[in-house]
Amino acid sequence: MAMAGSMEILHTTHLLKYPFLPSYAQNMLCFPPSKQSRGTFVRKGRKSKTAIVVATALTERVMRVERNREKEVEKNKPEIIKIKADVTVRRNQKEGISEKIENKMDAFSELVGKNVSLELISTEIDPRTNRPKTSKPVELKDWFKKNDTKDDQKVVYTVEFTIDTAFGEPGAIAVKNRHRKEFFLESIVITNLPLTSAGRLHFSCNSWVQPERIQKNKRIFFSNKPYLPSDTPSGLKELREKSLIELRGNGKGERLLTDNIYDYDIYNDLGNPDKGSDFVRPPIGGEKLPFPRRLRTGRVPSFTDALTESRVDDPLPMYVPRDEAFEEGKQEMLEAGNKKALLHNLVPCLVALFSGGNRDFQGFHEIDNLFKEGLHLKQALQDQLLWKIPGMKKLSESAEGLFRFDTPDIFIKDKFAWQRDDEFARQTLAGINPVNIERLQVFPPKSKLDPAIYGPPESAIKEEHIIGQLDGMSVEQAMEESKLYIMDYHDVYLPFLDKINAQDGRKAYGTRTIFLLTESGTLKPIVIELSLPSTTDGCNRAKQVLTPPTDATSTWLWQLAKAHVCSNDAGVHQLVNHFLRTHAAVEPFIISAHRQMSEMHPIFKMLKPHMRYTLHVNAFARQILINAGGIIESGFTASKYGLEISSAYYRDSWRFDQEGLPADLIRRGMAVEDPTQPHGLRLLIKDYPYATDGLLLWSAFEDWVQNYVYYYYPTDTHVQSDSELQSWYNEAVQVGHADVSNAPWWPRLATPSDLVSILTTLIWLSSAQHAALNFGQYPLGGYIPNRPPLMRRLLPVETDPEYKAFLADPHKYFLSSLPSLIQMTTFLTVIDTLSTHSKDEEYLGEREKDWTGDLEMELAFEEFGLEVKRVEEEIQRRNADPTWRNRCGAGVLPYKLMTPSSGPGLTGRGVPNSVSI
Repeated sequence: MAMAGSMEILHTTHLLKYPFLPSYAQNMLCFPPSKQSRGTFVRKGRKSKTAIVVATALTERVMRVERNREKEVEKNKPEIIKIKADVTVRRNQKEGISEKIENKMDAFSELVGKNVSLELISTEIDPRTNRPKTSKPVELKDWFKKNDTKDDQKVVYTVEFTIDTAFGEPGAIAVKNRHRKEFFLESIVITNLPLTSAGRLHFSCNSWVQPERIQKNKRIFFSNKPYLPSDTPSGLKELREKSLIELRGNGKGERLLTDNIYDYDIYNDLGNPDKGSDFVRPPIGGEKLPFPRRLRTGRVPSFTDALTESRVDDPLPMYVPRDEAFEEGKQEMLEAGNKKALLHNLVPCLVALFSGGNRDFQGFHEIDNLFKEGLHLKQALQDQLLWKIPGMKKLSESAEGLFRFDTPDIFIKDKFAWQRDDEFARQTLAGINPVNIERLQVFPPKSKLDPAIYGPPESAIKEEHIIGQLDGMSVEQAMEESKLYIMDYHDVYLPFLDKINAQDGRKAYGTRTIFLLTESGTLKPIVIELSLPSTTDGCNRAKQVLTPPTDATSTWLWQLAKAHVCSNDAGVHQLVNHFLRTHAAVEPFIISAHRQMSEMHPIFKMLKPHMRYTLHVNAFARQILINAGGIIESGFTASKYGLEISSAYYRDSWRFDQEGLPADLIRRGMAVEDPTQPHGLRLLIKDYPYATDGLLLWSAFEDWVQNYVYYYYPTDTHVQSDSELQSWYNEAVQVGHADVSNAPWWPRLATPSDLVSILTTLIWLSSAQHAALNFGQYPLGGYIPNRPPLMRRLLPVETDPEYKAFLADPHKYFLSSLPSLIQMTTFLTVIDTLSTHSKDEEYLGEREKDWTGDLEMELAFEEFGLEVKRVEEEIQRRNADPTWRNRCGAGVLPYKLMTPSSGPGLTGRGVPNSVSI
């Protein structure tokens, strides 16, 4: 038996593999042929008994080594560890009946295992499965017990993952929602991770997680550690690409409100042909009417026009990716604005109703009363009609000033300021639209329009019109010394004037205004040209030139001319500079960023706060602002031709390489390059509040972006080899701006410096530029005589039948030229909302904590935040300095539109990170 046992051991082939066997012992071993003596072995010169002893000794030694080896393996076996994570869920404060019912159903279904589960995903690949290592799923406990608490909007759950020490660093978390209802997952924070030096790992989610009945795939959330595509850990590569594929969609079908899909389309959803011919609008975007692309919704065509997408009218929601939708704070602000608008417009609508429609203001006191006590119906109508509305009398008594508009800043500071020429000129530098003033470089000004269609290109302004205003200089000398400036809207409006003026209640010119820079650093208007198409009235009034007044009649004509200039300016401001050059132009870059750059990408992380809410804001604009019959059409001179004017500017004048502040100032001749100056250029008007404050912010942006970009892209090769970065920029240009994609002026993206320039421009447009053009709309434009958005009458000429009426009552003629009562109050309610900050606004230098896992870049952003505060202090200092006459003085408003911080509400200041309203 002993012999048989020894032979059994010796016949295990692995015995010979061990190097610890002495050479003589290995030589002693021989395995007999299969047909010879079974259970025996022979060694020459020795008896079999000796062999048995050797085999037994070897067996004991082998077993001892095996035991030691097993101990070593056990010692090195990965240790099982438990790590905790805090899961923060944000709940809505207000829930409808249907949501409450779904909550109850989910509470019941959770009892049978329909819950929320999380699964940890490693940055490493499991060699056995060639898939990322994963933990076992864990469930969120006490979901509904905690969700019922009323103390906080945020609910924190704690989960415990079980992994081993060979798991590697976690890089992602998969979330599955088995409830019936979506929930907002704010963050997941692993608090006791022994696998990293920090012991803490943050996952910024900020996303709606749909139930599995809607979204079958698990939601993947990556940690806050940024990775360039080439540096992506092996365990995350496939997930990175899969997440991008899901965000791109397939370009087919109608998007659901629960989708998170980003794609492009043209503006073919502004008209509503099913409603009648008055609501037909051409598609904007394409060869005929070029324009940036907007977010695709995929709605079916209208019944009467296959090229027009069917409408979704307010209050039904327009599609935006679910994570782009307004959060509760923004929704509350808009709802409050809607209620405010309803009450503000109630009495004006009733007054207009009983006055036969477009009621004119009977005096300036009626406009003033909008801000003092509100409009009133005649007592009989008030008693018989208004107080018959249930609860209205009680509501009016309990809320003082309920029907009164907020007083605009321009009215508070000096109610007569709008009449002064110096204020008219000052607002070209420090008003709502300080981006159209240019240095005059050609005199007389010349049109670029086709003379065969629009007549001679030369302006009617001659030297004799202005020579007496030039303080002894010739025109040539004044131009050489950079003393003459112009605001030229001739070519913008002239091609559309016949169509605009053919509409009821719309009258407009193409205007040119020339200003002189005075010795005190302020501007004064010295001539205004009003142009109509050359076919108008046989050219009798095609071009009118007005100079500063010398008598009563010319004073009123001059005021009317300035009002027409302001109306031109208001339209270009809203349709071109505001909507096209900020809202619409940045949208393709946002869509492409989500389609082509992973959330792990460092550039996506940098841009994220500058993309917040923009897609929803633009969808909202298409729904109620720029649509057929919308607020912009009803409130501005261009009416239904507004987007065509925007398209013409995009085709002829828009250039991304000149959208940055320094390039724009040089393009307009407002500055010249000067490397000795702090910003590399010298302003020709030193006291230009928009430019001086804007350059402070531009420099802060540029420094921050430069630090960030060179941290990740130290060489040209790093930029050129980044597949996601290159795909983002190429798609934004080739698809998002397809109609001008072949233009030679597009910046290349080949070096870190190229990337710094592109990103700085995008951040500027999304934040400071938009703020400068948006948040002063009500504070500066709320007093309509200061800045009428439309005009209803041309200037009277002596051959007009109405000229006598003008001479008899110029006051009345002027008021009848302004928007009507209902037009004015509707316009005020809209710009009130557009100028208001919501309580969840995020301003420059602010963003969520733990947005990146790179400590150096987190510290760099903190330094950027400190620089933003220093900029704010400098702006406040300038606003208090009387030597800056365009922002400080008697009746002069301080320039606050570039002041970074603000509280909620109508403040006339504050620079949010993004186009957020």
